[in-house]
This record gives sequence, structure tokens and C-alpha cells, in this order.
Amino acid sequence: MMGLMASEETRTLNSTTVGESAARDAREPGPAGAGQPGTHAWTTWTTRLLVLGIVLAALNLRPAITSLGALLEEVRDGLGMSGSVAGLLTSVPPLCFAVFGVTAPRLARRFGPGAVVCAGMVAIAAGLLIRPYAGGTAGFLAASALALMGIAVSNVLMPVIVKRFFPDRVGSMTGLYSMALAFGTSIAAAATVPVTNALGGDWQPGLAVWAVLAVAAVLPWIPFVRNRKEPSAQEEPTDAAPAGTDGAAEQPALRITRSRTAWALAVFFGLQATAAYITMGWAAQIFRDAGVSAGTAGLLLAVIMVMGVPLAFVIPRVATRLPQQGPIVVVLGVCGLAGYAGLYLAPAGGAWAWALLLGISNCAFPLALTMVGMRARTGGGVAQLSAFAQSTGYLISIPGPLLVGVLYQHSGGWGLPIALMSALMVPQMVVGVLAGRDRTVEEEAAR
Repeated sequence: MMGLMASEETRTLNSTTVGESAARDAREPGPAGAGQPGTHAWTTWTTRLLVLGIVLAALNLRPAITSLGALLEEVRDGLGMSGSVAGLLTSVPPLCFAVFGVTAPRLARRFGPGAVVCAGMVAIAAGLLIRPYAGGTAGFLAASALALMGIAVSNVLMPVIVKRFFPDRVGSMTGLYSMALAFGTSIAAAATVPVTNALGGDWQPGLAVWAVLAVAAVLPWIPFVRNRKEPSAQEEPTDAAPAGTDGAAEQPALRITRSRTAWALAVFFGLQATAAYITMGWAAQIFRDAGVSAGTAGLLLAVIMVMGVPLAFVIPRVATRLPQQGPIVVVLGVCGLAGYAGLYLAPAGGAWAWALLLGISNCAFPLALTMVGMRARTGGGVAQLSAFAQSTGYLISIPGPLLVGVLYQHSGGWGLPIALMSALMVPQMVVGVLAGRDRTVEEEAAR
């Protein structure tokens, strides 16, 4: 939520995959001054730069959302928003992810994934800088959509990039960028209020300051932009191709909608996204309405997000070692139900405990990304599955935050919204168990 070039050092240096390495290097010219493709210096430089780019990009995939959640009350007052309009604002992220995310594979095939990710970071920086000063709710929404467009395409391309360039390290690399994503999410939630106070207490510079992080993320991707004709993930050698073949012929597109696993994963992704965006958009407000100060509410939101830093690294590694990921899905769902029960019964008294439980539950996101890489056998399959699962999932998640805003405004409390969140957790566990079964979308689509 994005040409790239990378190769695993050990693969390049070991003779066990000489044929595959040579074929890939022959198709991927390097930027000027980087050395010849296939050399030790080349592979070291590109691998390190690619990892840095992935980490910095992941750091920018959520601050646009959680920084707003920490200052939602101030933004509402400053722009004159009603509760329903604020609910619409919290529904904009999944809407943009659904609309723009589906275009990511096509853009990556045309311009190269590196160019798309670089453009995505530029869009994030521009949107974050413009939106506080756009003037009025419409301008704020439009600038937010620009930033979210950049996040959307990067969201989709991250699993594709990992599967393509680190096929033997899907779990660890997914964990790395998921951990960076969670870290960026939590830092934005925790630091937005203090930074706003340090800048004079105005919410506008407090939101705009996060554009600096996005500008930093543009830099590692610049050397890869010039490789506009880099082949897509669908053009990579598949597991079925013998070593030494170039695999350049584009694989036929899967009929992804024929796969029950793809649909289960899409619904699972949508329901976990619903919970995540309700939490990011409204959790701080729930705590504030319970009597918690604005600064402490921001810290509680940060706790929810920071739980993803260690767990986002651990869960993908554990998931790749299990034949089925259903047990992890159930554990995360139970933690979510317990956290919602606590918010209903004692939102202020047990606030820190509920934040921890909800933080654990929100780690369904890195699990979903890991399953995207596991449920497809080929790079092209991952590209299609990632686009389908994320775009369909984010479409499913759009009504959730909006409905929470409407229920909150018309009921005058958080009882009904929390009941809705709890009810949605049950089907999330069911479809998550189905998505976690040991099978691939290529097998199901071929039947």
C-alpha cells in the first residue's frame, strides 16, 4: 500500500542457482555507476538499498491515518465537521486503498515497481503537506486522498516485491516491513499531540510535519526509477520453470475469482481492515470520552499500534512454519473480543490492558500479508492475489468506520459501536481459518 533490482547475495555467489541468477541479471540493467549486473558489488549495493527503501516506505504507510486519529477532535472543531462527516473521513483510507490499489500491478508492469513506489512516496509527502492548509473539509478530504493514493499502491506492491526479490525469505522480510509499518503507525499516534504542542498547539503544523518522513522515503527509490521497462512479477521464472530458463514469457493471468481461498483471504483482509481503521480513527476518541486526557489517549492509541512492532516480526515467521494459520487467526480474534469487552465495561479503568489486547488483535494485518505470499506459488500469482485481496478487502471495510460515526452520533455513546466491532470479529475468525488452509490460488483456479 510501488525498476526495482535486487538479488540475494548468497544466491548470486552460490552455484546452486547460477542459471536463475544469470537469467535475471541479463534482464535487469543497473543504474549508471552501480557496476555490472551480477557482480558482488552490484548485488550488495542493490540489496541494501532495496531493504532500506522497503523499510522507509513501510514507515510511511500509516502516519497519514494515525496522526489524524490523535487530533480528530481538533480537526473536527477546526473544520466544523459533524460526527457523520468525521465518520466519512475515517472511511476515506479504505476507499482510496480499494480504488487505487487495484491499479498497482498494471502500473508496476508499465513503469516498474520502483517507479511506482517512488511516485507513491511523493504523493504521500504532497498530500500530507497540503491537507492541513487546503481550506475546508472538501480540500482536506482531497489532499488526504492524494496521500492515501500513494499508500494504496505501495500497500499492494510490498508483498509482490518481497516475493519476487526475497522468495526464500518471505516470512522474515514480510516481518521486517510489517514491523516498520507498525513502528511508523505507533510513532505517529504517540508523537502527534506532543509535536503539535511543541509547534504552538495548532493542529495544522502538527499534521503537516509528517510530510518530512515521506520525503526521506523518496530518496532510496530514485536510482530505480529509470528502469521503466523492468519486467513484472508475472514475468519472473516460476517454480515450474527449469533453472536456467529466462521465464520471460508472461504467464497467463489467473482467474482469481474462481479461488475460494482468494475470496476467504479478501474477506479476512476486509474485516481486519475494518477493525484496524475503526481503531485508528476512533479509539483515541473513545478514551477521551471516558475521561482520559488527550495526551494519554494518544499514548493509548500508540500502545495499540506499537504492539505490532515486535509481533509483526514474529507472527509472519511463525506463520510460515505452520501448515495452516487458522490457530493464529483464532488467538488474535479472541484478544480482540476481550479488548472490546473491556472498552464497553471499563474504558478508563482498564485502558492500558484494553490497548494491549487490541494491539495484539490488530496484528491480523501482517498475518494477512504473510498469507498473501503463502497462498500463491508464483510471483504473478502473488501480484494478482495481493491486488484482489487488498482491493476487495478495503471495499468491504469502507462502511465500518462510517457506520461507527453514525451510531456514535445518533446513540450518544459507544455501546452500539463497540457491539458492532465485537460482532464483526466472529466472521473475521471464520474466514481467517478458511484462508489459512494449506493450498494455493493457482491450484484452485485451475480446477
